Amino acid sequence: MESIEKIINIPGTHMSNVFGQFDSHLKVIEKALSVDVVVRGESVKVIGSESAVTKAARALEQLSALAQNGNTIDEQKVSYTLALLMEDKEGLVSEIDKELICFTLAGKPIKPKTVGQKEYIDKIRDNMIVFGLGPAGTGKTYLAMAMAITAFKKGDVSRIILTRPAIEAGEKLGFLPGDLQSKIDPYLRPLYDALYQIMGAESYQRNADKGLIEVAPLAYMRGRTLDNAFIILDEAQNTTPAQMKMFLTRIGFGSKAIITGDPTQKDLAPPAVSGLDIAMKVLRDIEGIGFAHLTSRDVVRHPLVQKIVEAYEKYEKRENDAAKNRSKGQNRFRDHKQA
Repeated sequence: MESIEKIINIPGTHMSNVFGQFDSHLKVIEKALSVDVVVRGESVKVIGSESAVTKAARALEQLSALAQNGNTIDEQKVSYTLALLMEDKEGLVSEIDKELICFTLAGKPIKPKTVGQKEYIDKIRDNMIVFGLGPAGTGKTYLAMAMAITAFKKGDVSRIILTRPAIEAGEKLGFLPGDLQSKIDPYLRPLYDALYQIMGAESYQRNADKGLIEVAPLAYMRGRTLDNAFIILDEAQNTTPAQMKMFLTRIGFGSKAIITGDPTQKDLAPPAVSGLDIAMKVLRDIEGIGFAHLTSRDVVRHPLVQKIVEAYEKYEKRENDAAKNRSKGQNRFRDHKQA
């Protein structure tokens, strides 16, 4: 196949951001598209097949545009930009980058980083109740927290309520010393972490003292009506059907509720049924309730996490298929024996 060359220009002030430490981002692009990249000053020459060179040049141009908009280019952004280019969806990178939710306490912009995350944010804006479903690392809880804090600061809601079921993830904490709150806090720590990063510990504490921000286990929601609040139920896969129904019927006027969870990571003891699974079936056709399905493609942690999630998805699919085949075989054997 005949090789071609294409030269693009990248501002020198953004080169280190676009190229990565020790040109690590360039190496990812070279390996993914089988091209060679040669840098001379601000000129970048891409060498390879016509199709590969076109994609590599577009990837570098889009990463440069992201860098010029103040984004830090990491391996996740590089991999996701390449993935969209492979699917001829290159324009979506710039569209996603336009979606600013808010800033962290340190001034870092919080934006969706994938198409799935942008659709999730759009559903939160357009619906009273939204289910954010997907594996770990897809930003379900963090983005919901950012939306809640933004709504609170703008005065769209008068308080924020964060809750999750206090179910152990394979570990028992009941023997630990301390009062009830100290035993519950480990389950709620991810919610505190997001609050502190976006709002700051002091601001959170001031609002918590006034009762404007509440972080509590799901059981504390029973018997309440939650008006004019932004409510987030995290780890919803660990709710029972009764708990989920109880939570959904707490939502009052002027409120918005986000339910996040990973249907594949339940910590409920068998044969308990997940309230999240039931809610997905019961509520799927009700207007005003949105469902955002995030996948391994939306994982925004280290790229290795994305590969781990994908590996587990493939393994679980193989196991489920094998179980179905064993069940069919047993049924055929039983039918033959009865005949």
